[in-house]
Amino acid sequence: MDSKRDKDQDADYEKITALLLKSRTGEFDLESILFLKLRGLGTHDLGCIGECMNLERLDLSGNSITNLAPLASLRLLSVLNLSANRISNLEPLRSCESLQNLNVAGNIISSIESLQCLQPLRKLENIRFKDNTYNYTNPVCRNPSYRTILLEMFPNIKVLDGERVVGRGSDLYQLCKDIDDTIKAGLYKNGQLVEHPDCKPWVEDSYWEIKRSNNAIIEEAYKQFNDVLHECRLLNNRATHVISQTERSMSLKKQPKQYAI
Repeated sequence: MDSKRDKDQDADYEKITALLLKSRTGEFDLESILFLKLRGLGTHDLGCIGECMNLERLDLSGNSITNLAPLASLRLLSVLNLSANRISNLEPLRSCESLQNLNVAGNIISSIESLQCLQPLRKLENIRFKDNTYNYTNPVCRNPSYRTILLEMFPNIKVLDGERVVGRGSDLYQLCKDIDDTIKAGLYKNGQLVEHPDCKPWVEDSYWEIKRSNNAIIEEAYKQFNDVLHECRLLNNRATHVISQTERSMSLKKQPKQYAI
């Protein structure tokens, strides 16, 4: 009996329906859905997801999706996670003009040519085709020139496969990577781990302490962050107050009416 119930539940998730979307989000109108997470449901048919016209963030990772056609109408979509599916064709994403962050690691994308459809997406700055943390990849990543070609194809990209390639931090990342590779190479001699007794720190203990910068830009960033944080706390307090009032009101309505005789 339980196995039959489980099979019925799995079947409910195989195709995305309006009922599924409403039950997962609590929204009555599909166009009101802004954020959606449908991770690991065994979904293979995107169904009516294209009716969520105002969707901004979408997580469909860990499913069995092959056809992305319904996503073509999501013009406001900025973050899309399609990792661990069965996708080979990204062409429908050409219309997602607001897309900034795309994760398609763990699929079956096989050629560099199949990525050309993403070139018109001028806002795209973070792409992931492989993820070493989860051992996700794509056949296209086996191309020896894969990284070089992608950086030429997408000159606006800031992060590729989780590694920052331009902007603040990219040079530091590459430097740390080179140092790490050099250290690893020096640890072994003729295949044996070399021990280095009496190793001493390179710098003093206080070297790594974070010192407050006098840079005006950084100071302004600190101020803006604190202002936003303060505003979030105020909103949280207001929300807590409204929820408390609502719960109190609902509890009063549930009390049985008393009649004087």
